[in-house]
Amino acid sequence: MRANCKKYRVKTFEELGVSPEIRRAIEEMGYAYPMPVQEEVIPYLLGENNDVVALAQTGTGKTAAFGLPLIQKINVDENYPQSLVLCPTRELCLQIAGDLNDYCKYVDGLKVLPVYGGSSIESQIRALKRGVHIIVATPGRLIDLMERKTVSLATVKNVVLDEADEMLNMGFTESINAILADVPQERNTLLFSATMSKEISRIAKNYLRDAKEITIGRKNEGTANVKHVVYVVHAKDKYETLKRIVDYYPQIYGIIFCRTKIETQEIADKLMHEGYNADSLHGDLSQAQRDLVMQKFRIRNLQILVATDVAARGLDVDDLTHVINYGLPDDTENYTHRSGRTGRAGKTGTSIAIINMKEKSKVRAIEKAIGKEFTPGEIPTAKEICKKQLFKVIDDLEKVKVNEDEINDFMQEIYRKLDWLGKEDLIKRVVSHEFNRFYEYYRDRDDICIAKDGKKERKRDRDGKGPRKAEPGYSRMYINLGKMDGFNLRGLMGMLNENTSKRVSVGRVDLMKKFSFFEVDESRASEVLRAFDNLAWNDRPVMVEMADAADDPAGHGGHDEWMTAGEYRSSRSGKGGRGGRSSGRGGRDSRGSRGSRSSSGRSGRGGRSSGKRR
Repeated sequence: MRANCKKYRVKTFEELGVSPEIRRAIEEMGYAYPMPVQEEVIPYLLGENNDVVALAQTGTGKTAAFGLPLIQKINVDENYPQSLVLCPTRELCLQIAGDLNDYCKYVDGLKVLPVYGGSSIESQIRALKRGVHIIVATPGRLIDLMERKTVSLATVKNVVLDEADEMLNMGFTESINAILADVPQERNTLLFSATMSKEISRIAKNYLRDAKEITIGRKNEGTANVKHVVYVVHAKDKYETLKRIVDYYPQIYGIIFCRTKIETQEIADKLMHEGYNADSLHGDLSQAQRDLVMQKFRIRNLQILVATDVAARGLDVDDLTHVINYGLPDDTENYTHRSGRTGRAGKTGTSIAIINMKEKSKVRAIEKAIGKEFTPGEIPTAKEICKKQLFKVIDDLEKVKVNEDEINDFMQEIYRKLDWLGKEDLIKRVVSHEFNRFYEYYRDRDDICIAKDGKKERKRDRDGKGPRKAEPGYSRMYINLGKMDGFNLRGLMGMLNENTSKRVSVGRVDLMKKFSFFEVDESRASEVLRAFDNLAWNDRPVMVEMADAADDPAGHGGHDEWMTAGEYRSSRSGKGGRGGRSSGRGGRDSRGSRGSRSSSGRSGRGGRSSGKRR
């Protein structure tokens, strides 16, 4: 497999079959070329009896992907529901309805109605009686209207289940079943999900016919533009670590996810008490309170939102720089949803996990699910934080708009008052006005230490006593690629996914400088060995063979720092693998390829993100 991507020509919306009226509206919105999910979905949905299962993260252009075909297929002369969009939350319902109204700006007479709880059902009933073409609904309120016999779905020809996995997680399975049972069998059905769970597969099997599966990215993978960072700390240091992270990113605009409503409110109260521009979002708030908090967050009057998973489901906010997990969720799919709220629309983002030692197994499970590694985070020191905040002050000063006319009447008196100060003294005072509060807070505080695992397995690794053995049910393999080749977990998962017939269960992965080890389901080991035949990574031939525990240097903690791939293979006491023997200490493998550092295929440990600060 070559690391370089194949280039292809991007189509236009006109080539996808989008009508002139819709193209005029979306061009005014800044849509120049379709995004990948739009290029895949739009032509297919414009046809008849074409069901689709689309796996894509929020922020990839999903709404336009299904919205443009829905609008184009509406007959505005027939004043009854022709399309139905189901989504998990009121917030997402309103957002989708708003986008659809923007897309159909030049389609005369087309009516879109959002139907959701927390708003007057009588007004929604009146709107339905007047006639609508597209209904965007949450399952609970739509069921309520169906039971009152105030809405009929007998004329619906197109159904979209947006964020279907979240609707199922929220307990809407029975409601979705009842709604789909009321829609005619002859229809187009589109199911959008960030992950392919068993429940999603069941819904697709029961209600979709010969559905085309479209995957943007890889199954169950977080957005490619998100960097994943983990801080392992003692429980007593979690809140202080959170504060240091927030202070280290003065431009942060993000969501802090907590596990419970009580913890959510406690963290939000602490942050607000200490002067942070934060607020909470959880199920104990009234709908009016939730709407107010969300409105403030969307217009950036709030910089930090502290929320539970349930309250934040379906939340669609642009340009988030960070998602912070104040502890990891039990379900890896929830982590995918959390992290997918940043790094949208081609922008970069950071998903941070603050965990204790007991949650390290969750990190490994998430890494397998998303095909990415977490970067271990270094907790910022007081000096580093103060430096960041100092330059934030300087940046803000440089961007200040000076209203010459408005301040002119005051300047002479101000000059006289400050004429005893030199330039350097004046600058120091302006900077210190904001900087001092951080300096005073952190001046006498000790740095936080990363929690260390004291288990025997880690001690064995450090001391070099004993080889690494594969987990029960897994086979351990050697590959002649390491960190110096730009090789990482994502690259390994990509190779496996693209060269095997179905998903391979992967166990422990040890990435070293010049070579690596990984474990796969032992029943698939032979298939994996065949799959890596004749592959290349950045023009370097790939070589994979079984790694015997007795010969595996990964169990010797420091060996990856000094032993080359060639030395490892030479050290195997005459054992020949499928790739042949090494030529010796020069670090070349049997195919004569020397490992070299490559710029492509890296894990993406780029610069830090930025956003807005209080």
